[in-house]
Amino acid sequence: MTMTLSTETLRRQALLPLRLFLGVTFCYAGLLKLGDPHYLAGAADPASYLSQLQAALTAHSPAAPLLRLARHAPAATGTALAFGELAVGLGTLLGLFGRVAAAGGAALSLMLFLTVSWRTHPYFLGNDLAYLVAWTPLVLAGTPSVSLDAWLAVRRAAPSVAGGGRRRALLETGTAVLAVAGGGLLAGALTARSRRPTPSPVAQSGGRPTGGSGDAAGASTGVSVAAAKVPVGGAVQLSAPGTGDPIFVVQPKPGVFCAFSGACTHAGCTVLPPKEGAFVCPCHDSAFDVATGAVLRGPATEALPRYAVTRSGATLRVAEKPE
Repeated sequence: MTMTLSTETLRRQALLPLRLFLGVTFCYAGLLKLGDPHYLAGAADPASYLSQLQAALTAHSPAAPLLRLARHAPAATGTALAFGELAVGLGTLLGLFGRVAAAGGAALSLMLFLTVSWRTHPYFLGNDLAYLVAWTPLVLAGTPSVSLDAWLAVRRAAPSVAGGGRRRALLETGTAVLAVAGGGLLAGALTARSRRPTPSPVAQSGGRPTGGSGDAAGASTGVSVAAAKVPVGGAVQLSAPGTGDPIFVVQPKPGVFCAFSGACTHAGCTVLPPKEGAFVCPCHDSAFDVATGAVLRGPATEALPRYAVTRSGATLRVAEKPE
């Protein structure tokens, strides 16, 4: 009998490690976004939510119609995404409406798979698909033990007092929901309030020629920027005409100018401005050489596409398409 009870207990708790992992991870992901000064910084920051939306559109995501809608209100949708992850994490961790929370987590993972991880090859290098599959057992089983759902179920099954059992159950459920939601909102608000001031964005050019007498003639076939704006070891971020694809113009050594696509070849995220001789992808930590675009660290396996750069006096002109 003891063996049977022990086995049954283990079966009931089999999903607890998975639930704890997913709950903690999604809470952390939501708070990390809310506390990140880059997240809502706008198009000028390649690590921002808006830049990642643009990168996903550039990668021809199947969710492109939804991404275009989100692009019209990036601050609202970015904030909703962060708080959505936090709500899913808390619901899963505490076991409150466990199936609903798991379904929300699966929906978020599916959306991320269709956007951030869509261009990941082979598919198993992208973690969003694995998260989508990991949510499935909790969608099916919910959180039947060691959870607020289990506690509320016991309370509902208790003998009613003066016919007020249903009212009491609704009151307790509502109180639990309000307490968890209030705690999540408070944690998110405090995290957002404590984030560091947004750093100065990378210098950008709107695609208009600057300097030089012949710039206007070449504006239709590429994008131009003043050479003086590109610091040695640094970069200027441009947008490709027509497509809006991110391009980084860099000066790895004095007088040497190069230009590379800013879209990581692993999952399409926009890489960060160069630091210590490398572009680093904020999504999966791939790194690329600032002078050649070659892969320094995976999971990316292909170099960043390179654009031809020509100099005319004080002006650099970047080709419209990569080589």
